[in-house]
Amino acid sequence: MVTKQFAGSPDEADLRRADSLAREIFSDVANKWALLIIEALGEGTLRFGELRDGVEGISHKMLTQNLRMLERYGLVTRTVYPVVPPRVEYTLTEPGQALRVTIDGLCDWTHRYLGHIEASRHRFDT
Repeated sequence: MVTKQFAGSPDEADLRRADSLAREIFSDVANKWALLIIEALGEGTLRFGELRDGVEGISHKMLTQNLRMLERYGLVTRTVYPVVPPRVEYTLTEPGQALRVTIDGLCDWTHRYLGHIEASRHRFDT
């Protein structure tokens, strides 16, 4: 997998630039499944099946892909226990917990303005 490398340039942290590392990170982490996984893991350590059950509508493939990406970015730790059958648990890291605070803010905003947004959508569509 080829990805951008951080070299300390301020341009790499500029989300407005198409070639910035920050935009690559933002694009990966700000997808609906990653946000929902982080929210679910905010309650504590979960196994794969518990996560799949906790994130309604996610497929096995999408959960696997997003967990790998979140682990690669250091937002989730994956612990494998040497038992049969294998037991694997996922937990948010400190940066993952910090991101969850931001996601909680987005959830709060959604709840606060849901009625306003729905009314606006209805007016726009009619």
